[in-house]
Amino acid sequence: MTSPELSRKLEQLRQGDCSVEEVMEFLRDFPYQNLDFARVDHHRPLRTGFPEVVFGQGKTPEQVAGIVRSLAGRGNPVLVTRTDRVAYEAVKELVPNADFQALANAIVVGDRAKRPSVEGVLVITAGTADLPVAEEAALTSTLMGCPPQRTNDVGVAGLHRLLDSLEELRAARVIVVVAGMEAALASVVAGLVTAPVIAVPTSVGYGASFEGLAALLGMLNSCAPGVATVNIDNGFGAGYLAAQINLMSAPSE
Repeated sequence: MTSPELSRKLEQLRQGDCSVEEVMEFLRDFPYQNLDFARVDHHRPLRTGFPEVVFGQGKTPEQVAGIVRSLAGRGNPVLVTRTDRVAYEAVKELVPNADFQALANAIVVGDRAKRPSVEGVLVITAGTADLPVAEEAALTSTLMGCPPQRTNDVGVAGLHRLLDSLEELRAARVIVVVAGMEAALASVVAGLVTAPVIAVPTSVGYGASFEGLAALLGMLNSCAPGVATVNIDNGFGAGYLAAQINLMSAPSE
């Protein structure tokens, strides 16, 4: 449920184009729906502007499918992160128009947010191994109405590759930098642009990377100002924050 949808339904009631019973049915699961194993927050689009996102890891395929069925068909996109094809097959049986995004390990139902696309987000990866996390960030931003530009495999081991993309870097309003190993890319990018940088450490690297802990600490200790760091492999959190910043900073029509 979104604010425009609720306003439209109430206006229909005021004009006599729908009944009280129809409005009550529309509001039946407001503000949340109790599925026993989950309480699905249908009120969230009214509070935050974007519906509840399902974290698939740790949930059974049946639980994921039940939550998706509860969220689908309400005028908002549905996103399941950290999931797999087994859960997708269960969702598909209940929600036939569901789509599986293999690289991002995500399930999507519906298109992006019902608003004009707002450009300004750029998602960068240090290496090809960082792509799954970057894809989760890009998918989230897209569903929120901010389809990002992409620049891949521009890590600091070959700095000339990044410098060749300076035009794209400086045109962005917010940049998501996805990197593992020592994660120096976030600091380098932040030293080249005026836009805020959202740093995403990934669990990519050999043993001393400690499954992303080294990258996390490196990004938190960035010497460049304007860097904010999310959790390890948290592409969703980065994409969500990037879209929020971009939508708030976009020029008014």
